[in-house]
Amino acid sequence: MMRKDPDLFPVKKEGVFLAHCAVSPLPKPARDALTEVADSQMRLGGFGLAPYRKILEDLRTAAAELFSTDPDNVAFVKNTSEAMGMIANGYPFREGDEILSYVHEYPANHYPWRLQEKRGVRLVLLPDRPVAAQPTHGLPCGWSMDDVRRLTSDRTRLIAISHVQFTSGYAADLEELGRFCRERGIDLVVDAAQSLGSLTIEPDRCHIAAIAASGWKWLFGPTGTGLFYTSREFRQKLGDVLVGAEGMIQGDDYLNHSWQPHPSARRFEYSTSPTALAAALQASLRAAILPVGLHNIQEEIFRLQDRILENLDPERYKPVVFARANRSGILSVICRYDPETIMKEAARRGVFVSARSGYLRLAPHWCTSDEEVHRAVSVLNDLGRCAPAWEKCPAWCGTGCPPRPAPHRNIQP
Repeated sequence: MMRKDPDLFPVKKEGVFLAHCAVSPLPKPARDALTEVADSQMRLGGFGLAPYRKILEDLRTAAAELFSTDPDNVAFVKNTSEAMGMIANGYPFREGDEILSYVHEYPANHYPWRLQEKRGVRLVLLPDRPVAAQPTHGLPCGWSMDDVRRLTSDRTRLIAISHVQFTSGYAADLEELGRFCRERGIDLVVDAAQSLGSLTIEPDRCHIAAIAASGWKWLFGPTGTGLFYTSREFRQKLGDVLVGAEGMIQGDDYLNHSWQPHPSARRFEYSTSPTALAAALQASLRAAILPVGLHNIQEEIFRLQDRILENLDPERYKPVVFARANRSGILSVICRYDPETIMKEAARRGVFVSARSGYLRLAPHWCTSDEEVHRAVSVLNDLGRCAPAWEKCPAWCGTGCPPRPAPHRNIQP
């Protein structure tokens, strides 16, 4: 395991960071790469960027190691929404086709599919199911393979699902889901924003058609970065949605207007990419992810979560626990008192956690030390004891949360 010190992660000098499911702090090598490229452009403009022409190639190579795939299958994008939009709008849907997804998906993996209703495509949503080991009292939890089997029809062309649900932390068994899709000729598209960098994910082995992930969560990259995996077969299905010089084989031969898109995933890097951001993401992968290894990272995160579970006050916090196959880097907790208030008060004491959709989310990474976990849990337990005047969370009382809007059904955006 790599060193867990402030030289690599200066955030440790500020407090305990347990919000890697939100926006992670940059490791020092990423900050250095970002400022180096920006400084070079400041001094020499475009001439200063010439030495960094290989950054995207190097980034694809590093990303391919994450996915255990060929670099030709990986592209650099700005965010998950951009990649999902290129898939959804480029997919050869026909009127009457169906997309299967989950009712509580993150917007990046919902709105692109909603948009396809204009093409006569039906979005079918998996209902929420109590798949955790304990009740979640109205908060989003997860979905079941039984419902996948029940709602899949001969018109289902694509399943769009998050590897990890951003609310509860429920992780899909991608091997099982991929096998199901392969047997039925269905394309599996995965939002891995909440898993890539914390869980192992092998798209070629699991028969995944495409993966989109942001770079600023578990990958320690800057905002405005993302990775986009597509299998060779799936790329051949997709029509072009966004095009530009960089997506063509002739590149900067700008007056050559022949239609020669890259056969590789470079086709999706359609226009000028932010070199400094790509350099920072590449530095993060090389310095803080790949040397440790995804399997080691996953096991260390689970070990740190177990330490939290052993010491968190059960009179004030109810962790949502899943079976091993469905665990993720997010440990979501139902709080006795308002999680938003706890998040803000914890930050004032130097403990950074995240509140989302009624949960308090605790997300340590491999770089989190046992001492930091102990400090964070002590602060959270203390906040739980001294907050009798705070608003109680309805989920804690078993009364459920405020009424939610009815799930979307065939409403044109």
